[in-house]
Amino acid sequence: MHAPVYLDHHATTPVDPRVVNAMLPFFGLNFGNAASRAHSFGWAAEKAVEHARKRVAHLAGAQPREIVFTSGATESNNLAIKGAAEANPARNHFITLATEHRAVLDPLRHLERQGSRVTVLEPSPDGLLDLDQLRGAILPETLLVSVMYANNEIGVLQPVAEIGALCRERGVLFHCDAAQAFGKLPVDVNALKIDLMSASAHKLYGPKGIGFLYVRRSAPRFQLAAQMDGGGHEYRLRSGTLNVPAIVGFGEACAVCAREMPEEAARLALWRDRLLARLTAALDGVTVNGSLVHRLPGNLNLSFAGVDAETLLMALPDIALSTGSACTSGTPEPSHVLRALGVSDELAHSSIRIGLGRFNTEEELDHTAHRLIESVKKLRTLSPATFL
Repeated sequence: MHAPVYLDHHATTPVDPRVVNAMLPFFGLNFGNAASRAHSFGWAAEKAVEHARKRVAHLAGAQPREIVFTSGATESNNLAIKGAAEANPARNHFITLATEHRAVLDPLRHLERQGSRVTVLEPSPDGLLDLDQLRGAILPETLLVSVMYANNEIGVLQPVAEIGALCRERGVLFHCDAAQAFGKLPVDVNALKIDLMSASAHKLYGPKGIGFLYVRRSAPRFQLAAQMDGGGHEYRLRSGTLNVPAIVGFGEACAVCAREMPEEAARLALWRDRLLARLTAALDGVTVNGSLVHRLPGNLNLSFAGVDAETLLMALPDIALSTGSACTSGTPEPSHVLRALGVSDELAHSSIRIGLGRFNTEEELDHTAHRLIESVKKLRTLSPATFL
């Protein structure tokens, strides 16, 4: 029997062994609290945190003082959106895209229940935001636009530079959930004119439970209200004892990405296209959801007509795939992302997400292609009427 193959790298990634090695000393000898300023144990922890902050900032094209460590992108999204709203009550209109992660949509719904106005734009069928639609949606009272860099289900890359330029031109804050893109694609917050950006370490071969919010400090300045009080840590924006081992791991993960990202992205894009070509050559009724041109290197979101995705995954116990976001996998409803693209409920229920990653091999992809083709054909034979 073939060893299990992991192809769900959008949900989480394995921690790189180099990251583990960097973290280990901070569970033992270097156990100090980074906020303890009176002795060497605290000084060593603080030094390690600031070194990691520089590494994270470098990968983002930011200044170290613009990096606020959080528990992950979900908390960062909440701090960005709710923090901006609380600090700027005179402007209470927000804009987002229907394909955003729930960690953006739900905080905005929270603000809506409190009296704010939220405009949710529909994407084009390929998943991309129409810039003219965004331009027309911005009002004098608009405070913030939140659009993710890379979609967590369909891997579509938004025109972030153009969105940032438009927001800056109109005096509107631009928040970008970059959880899926950071560490996989070049990101420069200044060139992209991003004001607030969220990311998580566990999406780029770092540990779970640590992320950051980039908060632009240069002019024009803006205010952000802390959502967690008590101690004034992280420039008074996120109180709480710092998770030193995880922060050190995050820094190491970013350093690895900075060195290896171009080669890794090229390899994953090549393998992705090869896998897609093999599947479409052997099977009819295969649809790629979202733009294939503007897409994460390691992402495929495919609909197999006439095949229930959950049943397909059950037929592939040796391959870790998913039907969409790990955060919404427990719901029987079709993906809100695919629905926003205009995909029918039937095809949405036939869709799987494939996420290639750093430690996959060509042999694993060949095995995956063989097993997918075999399983889809078998399931269609068992229920031929659904494929006619």
